[in-house]
Amino acid sequence: MTENLNIHAHGRTGHLSLNRPKALHALTLDMCHAMSAALAEWAGDDAIEAVILDHAEGRGFCAGGDINLLRHSALNDGGKSGREFFHDEYRLNHQMFEYAKPIVAFMDGITMGGGVGIALPCKYRVATENTRFAMPESGIGLFPDVGGGWHLSRLGGRLGQFLALTGARLDGAECVWAGIATHYLPAEKLAEAKARIIEHPDRIGGILSELSTTPPPARLEENAALIKKHFASDRYEDILASLEADDGEWAAKELATLRGKSPQTCKVALRQLSESEKLESFADNMRMEYRIASRVLTRPDFAEGVRAVIVDKTNDPQWNPARPEDVSEELLDSIFAPLPESEEWTPLQ
Repeated sequence: MTENLNIHAHGRTGHLSLNRPKALHALTLDMCHAMSAALAEWAGDDAIEAVILDHAEGRGFCAGGDINLLRHSALNDGGKSGREFFHDEYRLNHQMFEYAKPIVAFMDGITMGGGVGIALPCKYRVATENTRFAMPESGIGLFPDVGGGWHLSRLGGRLGQFLALTGARLDGAECVWAGIATHYLPAEKLAEAKARIIEHPDRIGGILSELSTTPPPARLEENAALIKKHFASDRYEDILASLEADDGEWAAKELATLRGKSPQTCKVALRQLSESEKLESFADNMRMEYRIASRVLTRPDFAEGVRAVIVDKTNDPQWNPARPEDVSEELLDSIFAPLPESEEWTPLQ
């Protein structure tokens, strides 16, 4: 058990409620372990038919992983505790992806980074007017991990590449339009939805459909053609050149956004999504992402990005390498290379 996670079973329904409101329910290693243990127990319990995943109070759902721990690890222990966190967090992501019983994630609020990693493997993903969905890792020199390679590369229309590079924030309506969420419910209906699911875990799809409302128009849809055009290439320099050649307001805004992002992260993300699209299994994807994570964690951009965006809040990261053209294919090869056999990521047994 951990004080940051409420674990209950209501009759035939398991219930995991993230409870770390001061950190917007960002995941700690203890929380990952407690979620994993509860899911493993319910998987073997024939009395439990489904699982609800939500957050306790505040602006949840889940703002990510334990960034402070990761930065401390990068600066002080050569990445050892950070790699341990990634390894077990990724095990939880994979466990949820492969879970035999339906999980319903209520993404009612901020759903970013590690929050995306626990929401997207769920069979049912409920967005509301409070949903703010993003993979903002390019702003802190990390990369869109926790299964981001798998989920984003399969969105179509180059939308995943756009989200991975820009860190764009989507609202609930946009999440439904993009296929990231399966249902759109007014936040005031969530308590009723959960109560009815607890009563009838065999009727989740019907209950959510009955309580769903039509979301507002998705702003993102207006720019879908521009995204598909300008983010078409897997070569970062091509994307920048395409935006530069467009004198429209949207292209100028996205170009300015990209200029502030880590060139290393952007190139890693494009290769990551391209590779992931070819992979056969989610486990293969997590193995690749763990190789990337174990290396970018201790490269200069991560500690510097967290300093500039989260610690000092100066928003002036000095990226290293500083320019896209300085992020070489050799550097990328070294980040994606296999680890020694004993250090590779493995799923939970």
